[in-house]
Amino acid sequence: MPLSANNPDRKSWLHVDKNSDFPIQNIPFGVFLTRDDIITIGTRIGDTAIDLGALHQLGYFDDIPLTDDIFLQDTLNDFIADGRKTWRAVRNKVAEIFDVNNKTLKNNVKHKEIVLFRLDEIEMQLPVQIGDYTDFHSSIEHATNIGSMVRDIDNALLPNWLHIPVAYHGRSSSIIPSGISVYRPQGQSFPDGATEPIFGPSKAVDFELEMAFITTVANDLGEPIPADETEEYIFGLVLLNDWSARDIQKWEYLPLGPFSSKNFASSISPWIVTLDALEPFRVEGPKPIKPQLSYLHFTGKKSFDINLEVAIQPKNAKETIVSKTNFKHMYWNMSQQLAHHTINGCPINAGDLMGSGTISGPTPDSYGSMLELTWGGEKPIKMKDGSERTFINDNDTVIMRGHCEKDGTRIGFGEVSSQLLPVFVKK
Repeated sequence: MPLSANNPDRKSWLHVDKNSDFPIQNIPFGVFLTRDDIITIGTRIGDTAIDLGALHQLGYFDDIPLTDDIFLQDTLNDFIADGRKTWRAVRNKVAEIFDVNNKTLKNNVKHKEIVLFRLDEIEMQLPVQIGDYTDFHSSIEHATNIGSMVRDIDNALLPNWLHIPVAYHGRSSSIIPSGISVYRPQGQSFPDGATEPIFGPSKAVDFELEMAFITTVANDLGEPIPADETEEYIFGLVLLNDWSARDIQKWEYLPLGPFSSKNFASSISPWIVTLDALEPFRVEGPKPIKPQLSYLHFTGKKSFDINLEVAIQPKNAKETIVSKTNFKHMYWNMSQQLAHHTINGCPINAGDLMGSGTISGPTPDSYGSMLELTWGGEKPIKMKDGSERTFINDNDTVIMRGHCEKDGTRIGFGEVSSQLLPVFVKK
């Protein structure tokens, strides 16, 4: 099925600002609460949210084989489980309905009142029920920076790093959509010079700039997915702030890896941008430094040119952009990650979330965490209000944005924004 929704010459009869992340070529998917307190699956063009459930009930998808309730649910899981053929057909149809030359809905005032919403009339929800969450560690710049801090530059990468996409299984219960605040975590740490661990609020809360892909049902138990087939099972991507408590992490991560330093919260952007929408922005990834085993080999371009940035906004102050980088720097791509994830036959389900790991670029201003940007607190970053940061302060808001741009077409993710609140106190 052709990707007619990606036609760069297509215009919409809905208003779209020149620098919008959501032109008619994007058509992301999300879940929102309407002004009538109804949860529905929808999409977005410009600053207009579109109720896909209402469109379906009004007959606009009659030529696509969809169940009656496919969009009348509070998650995208069933829609995702329908597979790439369905996702593509729906995106193409939405592009057709809202094309400037199509007057069917444009001239139907009654239907427009039912289907269309201003952004201030909706409340975005977590778009999928996330059953399983995996976090990779796939940026060579990030791995080298962290390894240099805890070991030395000559032994920065552990022996396995250039051979496998390193990852760990996380938890899904505390993954939240943009706009939900996060409490400063408490836990054990072992400060320099101490003889015993202490308990208390983390003094080193950090962001991790990541992206994450969301999968559909992919394989049965025992069945690996070849690297060149993995994209059939990747629905789309979101921005991911994988919050971290560095002081707690430093004490707890040996021998089994992160635990309470990571599981207090991860924030994602609410609109899932499909792999189809990102098709025009494919690029070559970094060349392997060492030969990779055959199951990790792939053909074609599997990386994507996605510009990323992080800003910190103190309370009642202007934001300061602290990092700019790009998803294309990732050493291990999504196809390799999913191939490795399933090489032992691990089943993948609709709604599983796979984090990229912190995305750092080659220059100090492109690092994807405060741990790197301030080099463990040695080089504080000055905010626009004159204050300084080594890590995230209480009441700071961390904002991440991402977009692609090529030949006049911009496809973006919006933002994931979360405020860090003081330690939770029961009232």
